[in-house]
Amino acid sequence: MKAAVLEQYNEFRITEKPLPAMAANEVMVRVHYASICGSDQHLFKGDFHPRTKLPFTPGHEFAGVVEKTGDEVTGYKSGDKVAVDPIIWCGACDACKAGHFPACEKLRLIGIDQDGGFAQYICVPSSMLYKVPPGVSHQHAALVEVYGIGFHACKRAAVKQGDRIAIYGGGKVGQCVMQAARTKSKGQMFVVDVVEGRLEMIRQSYPEVRVINALREDPVQVIRNETEGKGVDVAFEVVGHAVDIPGRANPVRACVQSIRGGGTVCVLGLGDEAVPVVFKELIWKEARIVASRVSHGEFAEAIAQLEQGHLKPDALISALMPVDDIQKAFDLLDTQPDNYLKILLDLK
Repeated sequence: MKAAVLEQYNEFRITEKPLPAMAANEVMVRVHYASICGSDQHLFKGDFHPRTKLPFTPGHEFAGVVEKTGDEVTGYKSGDKVAVDPIIWCGACDACKAGHFPACEKLRLIGIDQDGGFAQYICVPSSMLYKVPPGVSHQHAALVEVYGIGFHACKRAAVKQGDRIAIYGGGKVGQCVMQAARTKSKGQMFVVDVVEGRLEMIRQSYPEVRVINALREDPVQVIRNETEGKGVDVAFEVVGHAVDIPGRANPVRACVQSIRGGGTVCVLGLGDEAVPVVFKELIWKEARIVASRVSHGEFAEAIAQLEQGHLKPDALISALMPVDDIQKAFDLLDTQPDNYLKILLDLK
């Protein structure tokens, strides 16, 4: 089979590998499309997931069809269209026993801790599969994982109908949070970023959403002004590695400043830096801060919302490219963030 192998950082090689061995409880999936995630971009550069050892095949956002099934597998047959949940829980740690699986002490991911979906075939336990209905394309099915992150964040933040929402960060995950939140609430929504191309994508697909370029406007001031001084009910921090902008609060503090009294801040941007937070601002508002990591149980919701046409996956997909062009795809995402959000790799 053909696979994209990260031989060394910043360098992929397309190679032929033997088909993976399949255990009795596993399903062999023929991958149709795999989506490049922001964490894949960091892994590509060598600044993410020290657990990953090269040479390695990344890819944790992918979908395809069942090629064959192991002897112990029931409920799946050859030809079934499926999306793959890449997260592996231990099931034995205190977090797992408490039902808080995203905080698993031994959490592992396909495409991070073991070879992933940037290959034509992959074997996974059948418990990690979700059937995809005929009305959802293979391309859209490859986005189920990242949509699941958006829906999980909405659940963590307890978004409800009518909520006013601010999202700091309009990248891949930020836009999935935005789309998921839009299925929950038709209230005022703001998206803040510094990449104008991303904001223009949102203007085109969701014209009712107020986009704010933090290089040109003070997002906290805009949000306060346009909510009659009240602020939003929920603010999501999806920036992670923020740039310093003179005269602007860092995104975490800006989220706190943007919410109403009793509002919620949900943090899911994977930043490594310490950020200043003024506790008095939190206390005066009796603000609630929650974190959201991956997803758990939201794949089915994401698939259902795709089937019902409540999401706009084509607004996320900037290009389809054959896996042979994976090096070019990563270079485009790195050098042209205004023009490229999600690139899907064709592995058919």
